[in-house]
Amino acid sequence: MSTRSELVGYVRKSNAGNALKLNILKSALDQAQTVEGKDGTKYVSLIMNLSKIKMIIGDEHEVTSVCQLVDEEEETEEETEEEKEEEKE
Repeated sequence: MSTRSELVGYVRKSNAGNALKLNILKSALDQAQTVEGKDGTKYVSLIMNLSKIKMIIGDEHEVTSVCQLVDEEEETEEETEEEKEEEKE
């Protein structure tokens, strides 16, 4: 299995400068992978680069990305051959 980073939005300082503002694509949240808590509540796990966040807070950088790490199953050669056969039919 491999993992890729998928862009879902961005983070920047608010206009007043006393908060961080997250802008997340609704379509990205609708399609995002979820994790389930012990109580059954589902969450979307997102990541941001901490050093970039520190730079935004320190006014050294304006914006950075918000991403989700997406697990992908790697295609095996056998699966690829099966898909080719299905396409022929």
